[in-house]
Order: sequence, then structure tokens, then C-alpha cells
Amino acid sequence: MFRKPRQVSTETELYEAAVRALMRRAYSVHEMKQLLGRRTEDDKLLRTVMDRLKHAKMIDDGRFAKQFARQRTEIRRQGKFRIARDLRARGVPDRHIEAALVETSKETDESAIVRQRLERKLRSFRGEINENKIASMYRSLLRAGFSADVVRRELKAVTREEVPGTESAPDD
Repeated sequence: MFRKPRQVSTETELYEAAVRALMRRAYSVHEMKQLLGRRTEDDKLLRTVMDRLKHAKMIDDGRFAKQFARQRTEIRRQGKFRIARDLRARGVPDRHIEAALVETSKETDESAIVRQRLERKLRSFRGEINENKIASMYRSLLRAGFSADVVRRELKAVTREEVPGTESAPDD
């Protein structure tokens, strides 16, 4: 589908390719290593450029994870489980993911985000809110990365009905 990127043989060319990529968007260390690995076969050259980028603080997994988590929470309104999964897919170590999620959770209210998404979804539904629509909203919010407990609680509050999975056990 895509042609192979032009191969480079000098440190300057590889470094410039990395800087051009970083001007477009932020990259995790793993992603940058993959990107540059497609540009050169020389592992020593790749390590040198990666060290140079780290030393210049152009790539940093901790900063990348915090920025990514903040952006996904504030703009895309995603939950912590989805954000963690996406960061792991980008090769970010768990210690950076956990720190970013803790920092982001201090600044945002997961319940409020779930409520906003529910209210927006309810405006788009026509007619009566039946069990299928509630299940659809529930699955959608789980895919967005919110915890099942928060989703059930907010769905129950918004729809004023019993949400599947929250039935209480019969009293003996």
C-alpha cells in the first residue's frame, strides 16, 4: 500500500527525519524507534539518534503519556481503561501510564464525563428508551473505557430504570 520510506545513511539525515516527524505529532519512544527503523538498517545509527532525541528531551514517554491522557480525556471524552489500552499499544511502559492516569483523574470527574456522553446520546434517540437502547449506551460507554460501576450508576440515574447487571440479590 505505502512505499518504503527513503533509506538514509547518515546521522544528520535520520535526525532530521525524526524532527520532521515530531513536528507533525508527538511520538512515544517505541513509535519513534519503529519509524526510524524503517528509514535505516544500521542499529548503531538508530541508537545514536534515539539517544540524541532523548538527551534533547524531544521524546519522553512520561510526558507523552500525560499529554495523551489529558487530550483523550478532555477532547475525546474517553475513560481510563481505553486510554491505558491505547498507550500500551503505542509501547509506553506501565509506570508512565499509571502516573498519567493518576494525574488526569485528579483533574477530571469520570462520572461527569459519562453523564455528558449519556445526555448527548439520549438527545439523538427518538421515541421511547427501551432495553435495547440502554444496552447499546452501556456497551458504547464500556468501549469508551469507563468502568462498569460508573456507567451503571449514571445510566440508572439518567434513565430512572434498572440497568442490566445492577439487580440486587434476593433477600433470604
